[in-house]
Amino acid sequence: MTMTVDHLIETAGGVSLAESGAGAEGADVKSMPVSQHGLSAELLEELAALAAEKTREGDGLRLMGEGGLLPEIAQHLMQSALETEMDLHLVEEAGRVGGRGSRSGGNTRNGYRSKKVMTEVGPVVVQVPRDRLGTFTPRLLPRYGRRTGALDEMVLSLTAKGLTSGEIVAHLAEVYQMATSKETVSTITDKALDSMADWRTRPLDPVYPVVFIDAIHVKIRDGHVANRPIYVAIAVTADGYREILGLWAGTGGEGAKYWQTVLTEIKNRGVRDVLMLVCDGLSALPEAVNTVWPQTVVQTCIVHLIRNSLRYSSRRDWAEVARDLKPVYTAVNEEQARVRLGEFAEKWGTKYPSIAGTWERAWSEFVPFLGLPDAIRQVVYTTNAIESLNARYRRAASACGHFPNEQAALKRLYLTTLALDPTGRGRQRWNNHWKSALNEFDLLFDGRLTAGRA
Repeated sequence: MTMTVDHLIETAGGVSLAESGAGAEGADVKSMPVSQHGLSAELLEELAALAAEKTREGDGLRLMGEGGLLPEIAQHLMQSALETEMDLHLVEEAGRVGGRGSRSGGNTRNGYRSKKVMTEVGPVVVQVPRDRLGTFTPRLLPRYGRRTGALDEMVLSLTAKGLTSGEIVAHLAEVYQMATSKETVSTITDKALDSMADWRTRPLDPVYPVVFIDAIHVKIRDGHVANRPIYVAIAVTADGYREILGLWAGTGGEGAKYWQTVLTEIKNRGVRDVLMLVCDGLSALPEAVNTVWPQTVVQTCIVHLIRNSLRYSSRRDWAEVARDLKPVYTAVNEEQARVRLGEFAEKWGTKYPSIAGTWERAWSEFVPFLGLPDAIRQVVYTTNAIESLNARYRRAASACGHFPNEQAALKRLYLTTLALDPTGRGRQRWNNHWKSALNEFDLLFDGRLTAGRA
């Protein structure tokens, strides 16, 4: 005879720890609970036998989606929970002297209504009990709720991983036989807007050793589709962790004036001092930074300089050009760096004359790097975490093609940030030798790091 899930759950439910005799020597393992939800080993073995029987009969074993084992279990458990909620509701109403649930009111059950619920294991149809006075509202399934919270979390996670609304709809239909729409997916992801607003205005640390700023460009439809910059600020904390300070949507091309607005907002969120700010070499940016934090050292990002240099060379020469540039930015001082840049120009000046010029134009913002101790150089130069983050952002943005507005673009990138770290801070250890860098920062910047943290 074919066993049913209802029969198994009713006859092979979990046992408590006391009933199982778990504290006694030689206790039967099969009688011990194996999960925090009270699922016993006996129940799991019976379910395994049911799966094996389906396989022998040639039906195969399907866990999720229509006809799957997990939706059937979910349906039974949800139905039992609804029945329990109704029983408790009627008892509570009956206990109110003179209330609608008293003998004079006589509230009782009044049949059922069918409701299709989208769960993380597939669609489930439950019979929601009704009462005669219409006062019952189940907490498990709110009156207009058609989805479980876990399904919403799944959609948010898939969005954060870079799937478009259409791809999520197709995924739910293929794996879970769940019919939904792009509008539903958008409604679910809109739940992130409130938390995004809190995240973008949260208080920040009073001082950061290093802040990196950069911009990625996304396509936003505002009358017509145009490239718009999304500004990203990333800090290294005094404890040696990466922290994403925020995302901002610009109106035109990347510019120092807008960066000043962004940095002012960061200051207003509690950042009194930044020791070093690393950027991609915008000409007017040092003045904008020093307007906000007068003592901050502005440093051109070495990775950006190398990347800009490679744009002027053929791909087949990239490895050799990068290797010949390394002596320039690893020089012990400015004088030696000048000599190494001259040697580079002698070798490549005829073929790629613009590369040496790129370094000459950025020289005043590059020079501070040469005066840094090795421990701090590693912090400033090691931008793999930033490049990885920007790659994630670009992949998430390019998957959508273009966004209907800037809020949609920011929402997508914010969810991508949450995928890195549920707090949204994008925490990641910067390097494994942070203590030596921390001491060097304090010595080089006259104790401002320690004073700012006090």
